[in-house]
Amino acid sequence: MIDKSAVIHSTAIVSDDAVIGPGVTVGPWTIIGSEVEIGEGTSIASHCVIKGPVKIGKRNKIFQFATIGEDCQDKKYAGERTFLEIGDDNVIREHCTFHRGTVQDQCLTKVGSRNLFMVNVHVAHDCVVGDDCIFANNATLAGHVHIGNWVIFGGLAAIHQFGRVGDHAFIAGMAALNQDVPPFVMAAGHYAKPFGINKEGLRRRGFSNEAISTIRHAYMIVYKESKTVDEAIDKLGPLCEQEPSVQLLVDFLKESTRGICR
Repeated sequence: MIDKSAVIHSTAIVSDDAVIGPGVTVGPWTIIGSEVEIGEGTSIASHCVIKGPVKIGKRNKIFQFATIGEDCQDKKYAGERTFLEIGDDNVIREHCTFHRGTVQDQCLTKVGSRNLFMVNVHVAHDCVVGDDCIFANNATLAGHVHIGNWVIFGGLAAIHQFGRVGDHAFIAGMAALNQDVPPFVMAAGHYAKPFGINKEGLRRRGFSNEAISTIRHAYMIVYKESKTVDEAIDKLGPLCEQEPSVQLLVDFLKESTRGICR
């Protein structure tokens, strides 16, 4: 089950049924448990613990002292068989903790690809994280949290259980989120409030000036015209025709159950 091109340090402990792909490296004193699958080219540093059932994709880089796939911290968890899936090309820095899901949700914690998790980031049970996100040091995701694509979390920021953050949102350092943050929105504070759109992030990702202007118009409708969410959704329809990415905002508002930060 270990590809012959993998390099496993002599002090590492690897379960007999673990699947270790081509070009994988495993550092000293790392423990890889049962039902762990590690994809091609992934590197795992020293003193890591990976507990299955876990599937890790290709070319991930996991730094020392990370704990991946451990039982969750939910008191309802009673040892049920649950899962963690991690995509490709993620960087997981020191002391990060990713926990498997629970039967109260979909039994699955799922992380996408090309994300950066800086030191001490916690991804709790049943979280779903998209692609191309950045989580700075000590960012904390509580259970059942959903994070979109291209989201940035500042250091020490935290989000409440079942919270959601939409694509291209920016969460400032030390922010405390007790409600959802829609796509494109910058949020800061305790508890977090909206502070405009993530204009610079959108520019870096190739959004045109016209698209950014339309997204800002959509933000003004939601946040500056004293409308209910349903009233704002009705008014956003024409903007979706003008700029298709506004549909991300409309869909998010329709699906929000905790309410959005105001």
